[in-house]
Amino acid sequence: MKVGLIQQCCSDNIEQNKAKLAGNIADVAGKGAELVVLQELHNTPYFCQVEDVDNCNLAEPIPGPSTDFYGSLAKEHSIVLVVSLFERRAAGLYHNTAVVFEKDGSIAGKYRKMHIPDDPAYYEKFYFTPGDLGFHPIDTSVGRLGVQVCWDQWYPEGARLMALQGAEMLIYPTAIGYESSDTPEEQERQREAWTTVQRGHAVANGLPVVTVNRVGHEPDPSGQTNGIQFWGSSFVAGPQGELLYRASKDKEENIVVDIDMKRSENVRRWWPFLRDRRIEEFGALAKRFID
Repeated sequence: MKVGLIQQCCSDNIEQNKAKLAGNIADVAGKGAELVVLQELHNTPYFCQVEDVDNCNLAEPIPGPSTDFYGSLAKEHSIVLVVSLFERRAAGLYHNTAVVFEKDGSIAGKYRKMHIPDDPAYYEKFYFTPGDLGFHPIDTSVGRLGVQVCWDQWYPEGARLMALQGAEMLIYPTAIGYESSDTPEEQERQREAWTTVQRGHAVANGLPVVTVNRVGHEPDPSGQTNGIQFWGSSFVAGPQGELLYRASKDKEENIVVDIDMKRSENVRRWWPFLRDRRIEEFGALAKRFID
């Protein structure tokens, strides 16, 4: 399967961001992409750097204007498209939601981000209610897709639950970057840890992983920090964790990567982790901590 990844910078102009994405989607579709994945919250700058109730005006219903827009692009280019939206479910009730479109522009399914961070410059708990749709793959014409969002990518449990329900690929729209006060060495350790943990999900589950991050510097509107330098590095890993492609740390890229979707079958035969799981001993994993 040919998979398109779009790693781009975001401006304050929502319509400009969407127009740029439309052009980039056309670009990767023209290069043969059958599945296209966008980064987290791609319509806007990463507004979670500050806690500001006015940012809730950016949220919209699903279905809504953005699903109409991206659905039409999926239909126009006959692609399966994974997008990331700020969902307004009700007044004062919002989610960080990935939506998957079929080639005919219809909504194949959605996933609401389950793990919500609350860290300096990543104040997502102020805006987003944790997802309530669970970890369930979404069936599409290109396969069963295990879609999660950003902070979810650090948790092996979500990846495993997707795999146990027949996911054929793990997908993570992402927005993550450097804190400016960290040393270059610490920044690089963080970027490599982020890449490594997701490659581990690929290995442990025998599945390809597709991760798309934003790139470029976005200032802190409050001026309290130096903003976030998003580290890009969008990548595709194969079912043994092998890097099929990793994008630049500091440049926009439209990438098309060819993934051998039959390879997972062989890898799982060589390394039958699912066969040898001692499920009768795993009950304690549902506890917060084992005292």
